[in-house]
Amino acid sequence: MKTRLFFLLTASGFSALAQPGQQAALSIPAEAQQTARNVSPQAVEAHMRYLADDKLEGRKPGTRGFELAAQYVEQQFRTLGFQPMGQNKTYRQAVPLRKAQLREDVSSLTLIQNQQEQPLTYGKNFILSPNFGEAVSDVKAPVVFVGFGVSAPELGYDDYAGVDVRGKIVACFNGAPATFPSNQRAYSGSAKQEIAAARGAVGLITFSLPTDVRARIESNAPRNRQATYRWTDPQGRAQRTFPQLKVVAALGDSTARTLFAGAGRTFEEARQTANRSKPQAFDLNVSVRARTQTDLNDGLIGENIVGMLPGSDPKLKDEYVVYVSHLDHLGIGRPVKGDSIYNGAHDNASGVAINLEAARLFASLPKAPRRSILFVAVTGEEMGLLGSDYFASNPTVPKDKIVANLCLDMPFFFHPLLDIVPYGSEHSSMVGAVNAAAQFVGVTIAKDPIPEQAVFMRSDHFSFVRQGIPAIYIKSGSTTGDSRDGTKLNLDWRATIYHTPQDEIDQPFNWEAAARHVQLQFLIGYLTAQADSRPVWNANDFFGSKFGKSGKGK
Repeated sequence: MKTRLFFLLTASGFSALAQPGQQAALSIPAEAQQTARNVSPQAVEAHMRYLADDKLEGRKPGTRGFELAAQYVEQQFRTLGFQPMGQNKTYRQAVPLRKAQLREDVSSLTLIQNQQEQPLTYGKNFILSPNFGEAVSDVKAPVVFVGFGVSAPELGYDDYAGVDVRGKIVACFNGAPATFPSNQRAYSGSAKQEIAAARGAVGLITFSLPTDVRARIESNAPRNRQATYRWTDPQGRAQRTFPQLKVVAALGDSTARTLFAGAGRTFEEARQTANRSKPQAFDLNVSVRARTQTDLNDGLIGENIVGMLPGSDPKLKDEYVVYVSHLDHLGIGRPVKGDSIYNGAHDNASGVAINLEAARLFASLPKAPRRSILFVAVTGEEMGLLGSDYFASNPTVPKDKIVANLCLDMPFFFHPLLDIVPYGSEHSSMVGAVNAAAQFVGVTIAKDPIPEQAVFMRSDHFSFVRQGIPAIYIKSGSTTGDSRDGTKLNLDWRATIYHTPQDEIDQPFNWEAAARHVQLQFLIGYLTAQADSRPVWNANDFFGSKFGKSGKGK
């Protein structure tokens, strides 16, 4: 392995990569070009080898292994001269977590139709989400079907238009209309609880379309039986929860069909309407009685690790470009092929390692960027983006001074990096920095090859989007330079290695591709930190309109 990459690209030799309708690429100063060329693939590999070692036991929050990983990141920050930006002049930010474990044996769900009761079987007919606000939650209410349960008038779609669901339980399909753009579809499909609660519903029941095998309760039974977590505020209130919803349930396919037995329309008619992306809502003429019993525990404290390179501009140094990657993984669990340590080499020792090498490049600049650079290794991503959501909601710097976020999580470097998918670039002015970095590295910009995976919603950058902060999340594209299909490689990896003990360091990683990811991370953040103006959302952008105007987030 070479000690460094020799990318023989000069400013005059760059090829234009801006797509139609995108901004032209920015100019990269000579000192930043030279710094980027000094990237070390071996440094990325060394970081990953330590973080994915068996002795770290899968880096689960609250364990010895996570503490070893946290100490390692702290030491890297100290060595680079990054200032501690956690709490109490340390690199640590405590993240208070609440654990909720559903009690299946004393929880129940019963359908009531024509005064006849039909008790359902847990795990076969239905599953329940735990209630983070109270140990025992009881409800009985009529059920209203609301299509996809989506209210997006800005996209010309609203399942709730003209229907009153106050005091009722709403039932809906998983997902969102197929006519929505990929990122907007992903968000709308995830916001069902929030929308139902805002409309006055007292419960939510979801079920999958017959073609959506991945969302069925049978497919997700092991995961759905695990404890879930939320972070809590100083008053002890669990966040990203909706106490108004006394029951949140998912039904199996055949059980969902029985809801429509006494309705004016059949399940099949509702399915066809959903497939045409048409809003719909009607009474199901059935009621539900549910009890949700939850064991609650507030004993776990996660920790984010935060380091800062101060900016050089007297005014702009009080603004921040924030890099984030999740340090946690799944710990020790069910053995697979004789191995019980879920090392998380690619998920996400890779992202932490690449960001650490990007941090080294920043520290080696002859002059720091104008804005300050903040690196955060977050906890609890595997629990639901908890560490990043906590930091973005409670940053250790003024929230309104955070101008941009760059996230890295499972970038996928199992082949040469020839094209990238920069999630988020289509939503803000950060596209200019993305284009310039792509030109320098020599990669093209591709469309999302797996929109069905809802990648835009699935990592820590979205915690910053929720707070109105433009964010970029880069993944490898599908071009491999040989006969292999990069999309197939990605999907096969997700099907066989993802979230298993086989995600280890001995996989066929392409370290030069990893180094190119470092260059992209470094240059996008550098250009953002150097710009006269902070990034802005595009005019009338879906996420900018939803989260960016107030600047307060949700």
